Amino acid sequence: MSEPVTLIFRVSLRARLYRDIEVSSSSTLADLAEAIVAAYDFDMDHAYGFYSKLTGKLFDSPRRFELFADMEGSGSRSVKRTRVITAFQKVGSAMTFLYDYGDEWRFRVEVIGTAQPRPNTSYPQILSKIGKAPPQYPDIEDE
Repeated sequence: MSEPVTLIFRVSLRARLYRDIEVSSSSTLADLAEAIVAAYDFDMDHAYGFYSKLTGKLFDSPRRFELFADMEGSGSRSVKRTRVITAFQKVGSAMTFLYDYGDEWRFRVEVIGTAQPRPNTSYPQILSKIGKAPPQYPDIEDE
């Protein structure tokens, strides 16, 4: 993709529970993570990462981008230093966004389109919300 462009992501928990989010291609994965968490009305108070595996053991992913990638021996790249255009290079690219390693919120993140930036528009932009977001911390009796 030639820059400047925006990337349009579909971030889903289930088939009919997703958010479409548009971000600048120069945004970092940390920026995308914050946009995802905000789009689901969660608090940004946990560690997270992006993983190339869509199912199974995410930590075995050949491509991993994590919040604490600077720690020795992690084998991951930094979400703070990696631009979305580097991690998601074309329409159809998909990864798992794992938020909160304890509760393991697994979001499928897929590029569904690109666009040209609109003048006087700040990014990220939430383009659509389909389905009601679950509570980040369900009541004990709901479990």
